[in-house]
Amino acid sequence: MTRSHTKAPLAGTPSLLRAINDRAALELLLANGPLSRTQIGTLTGLSKPTASQLLARLEAAGLVLPVGTTAGGPGPNAQLYQVNPAAGYVAGLDVTNSHVRVAVADISGATLSEHVVPTKGWQAAATVPRVAAAVAEAVRAAGLAEDALHTVVIGVGGAPDPVTGKLRYASHLPGWHAPRLVEGLAEAIGAPVTIENDVNLAAVAEQSSGAAGGFEDFVLLWAGEGTGAAIVIAGRLHRGFTGGAGEVGYMPVPGSPVRDVRRRNSGGFQELVGAPAVRALAKEHGFAAPTAEEAVARALATPGTGDAFLTELAVRLAVGLAVIVAVVDPRLVVLSGGVPTAGGERLRALVEEELARISPARPEVRGSALTGSPVLIGALARALAAAREAVFSTH
Repeated sequence: MTRSHTKAPLAGTPSLLRAINDRAALELLLANGPLSRTQIGTLTGLSKPTASQLLARLEAAGLVLPVGTTAGGPGPNAQLYQVNPAAGYVAGLDVTNSHVRVAVADISGATLSEHVVPTKGWQAAATVPRVAAAVAEAVRAAGLAEDALHTVVIGVGGAPDPVTGKLRYASHLPGWHAPRLVEGLAEAIGAPVTIENDVNLAAVAEQSSGAAGGFEDFVLLWAGEGTGAAIVIAGRLHRGFTGGAGEVGYMPVPGSPVRDVRRRNSGGFQELVGAPAVRALAKEHGFAAPTAEEAVARALATPGTGDAFLTELAVRLAVGLAVIVAVVDPRLVVLSGGVPTAGGERLRALVEEELARISPARPEVRGSALTGSPVLIGALARALAAAREAVFSTH
């Protein structure tokens, strides 16, 4: 008995080469904006006839659009092409215990709308429909049809278990622990959904468009209401066996052992640098404030006592970083989250100085280079990568 098999295109076949050339042209258009046939041919090394065939193929597939002509050159004006923004749409979400922030973007990466919904008073059972309603509102605000989304990526302060899919380390997010959470969200939203750790997404954002651009090995330390880290090794996020790599809020540090791993804020690094600890430290130095960020800002504006507070805060941050650096040995550390952002260059410099004192490894320390929500930016970047891979590979 014989079996028939459908064979994939072999390396070097015309169909495979066309697919490679098409993808290269689309990436060039995304990176450089509108380009002419001649410019695409020059950048890809393709002949003019081949570049013309490529553009015709992509235009017929709805992936590129003509958008005017060149002007001012010695010869005739040339037709310019760009990626068709309507080839696909994505959404990114930043979920905290106080709000859900949604952004919708087209496949070129242009953000079309943002929508924020406070979560105060949400019942756990209403989480899925309310998140879906927030996404639907953002889609409407973008002027899109309700079924327009190709991919949705959601950033949350926890980690999905790679085996069970259940969200771990997220007791502060009621309603996000259902056994079929991802499936339920996908059904309610009407598009594939991926849930990712929020700090990991902040690292994706820094790598794609922020302080970690060009770095293959780095650690991002997030300090705000919660504390976490993202670890990037050889250009890829390291998630760990259960998805919990980077949950450094639980990391025992000198003077703050974890007393109960089932409870948040029960010891560990979180009790040194989490927002409640920063507010308490600020109060000791005479900078009582309703938020950790405001306390840091007041200290920056107060020479003397403000410097003492910032120095002690930097020492605390450096203690935890020294443990992480001793294990990972990254080339770069990026400080992100509300506290480092409020502390700006002054706090960054103090952390780098203290880390150099207590750690034999001395990575460069940078502050976040992003404006807006790093988690939301990272969620959109991850969603766009997935959508482009699917859309650009199936025409």
